[in-house]
Amino acid sequence: MRHFDDILKYAKERGPKTLAVAVAQDLEVLLAVNEAKTRGIADAILVGDQEQIEEIAEKNFIKIDQYEIIDIKDVNEASRKAVELVSTGRAHMVMKGLVDTSVILKAVLDPEIGLRTGNVLSHTAVFDVPGYDRLILVTDAAMNITPDLKAKKQIIENAAQVAHALDIDEPKVAVVCAKEKVDPKMPATVDAGQLEEMNKNGEITGCIVGGPFGLDNAVSEEAAAHKGINHPVAGKADILLVPNIEAGNVLYKSMVFFSNTKNAGVIVGAKAPIVLTSRADSDIAKLNSIALAVLMAAKAGK
Repeated sequence: MRHFDDILKYAKERGPKTLAVAVAQDLEVLLAVNEAKTRGIADAILVGDQEQIEEIAEKNFIKIDQYEIIDIKDVNEASRKAVELVSTGRAHMVMKGLVDTSVILKAVLDPEIGLRTGNVLSHTAVFDVPGYDRLILVTDAAMNITPDLKAKKQIIENAAQVAHALDIDEPKVAVVCAKEKVDPKMPATVDAGQLEEMNKNGEITGCIVGGPFGLDNAVSEEAAAHKGINHPVAGKADILLVPNIEAGNVLYKSMVFFSNTKNAGVIVGAKAPIVLTSRADSDIAKLNSIALAVLMAAKAGK
């Protein structure tokens, strides 16, 4: 899959899957859910304040009677119920509505009804960048603040799962740093060299890992050639692993606000995909994220 049109097409073919929406009284979320329903990509169970959900739907011409609504006004309890719907098999994915990220993640990690696996949870963003013949994945821009080597390994593995759901069988992972050579004074470059070795030794599978790379020679073959970098990942990266959350957050928002770039995002590492978008994300970005989660659920056989 090379563009979001492909993602939406294949999500329809491999869906529909069912979303459990936590605290669903949010206009952009309901618009995205309704569009996913209309396109045959996903159905939804809406958990939250039923009166507010119905009021928003009525004002925006959403046929709310086609959805099951579970009326729970407390945001903590609504989040727990949405997660429980997935853990018991009634839904395939969780989606964050009008609730803080910390609240929904607390429910996801609840030992009684949650979706924990023991793995690191990480965010993977997917971008459809004008002028590129492939989708670009960025991780982790939202969850892990300063991941260590072990966490970065799992973040790569999580992102590779997303790439596999997009039919990228052997994604190329560029460990992005401020320079292209290992420098003991720059810990991110040391991690990059070790991650490449772990991949070569079979400790990281399902992808090709290279690093350290600068952003330019990770995504531009011309830039890589100019610097004399000869590596299977050079200029051809599908996945960009950033060194920390600041770098990821700046890169993510730069791509969204400085260029006409379509995007989606999902939390990986739990038993099911978690659609966790920003308040600033459009309803189109939320729809794209739902479609991405549907592909992941389908790949996992959910």
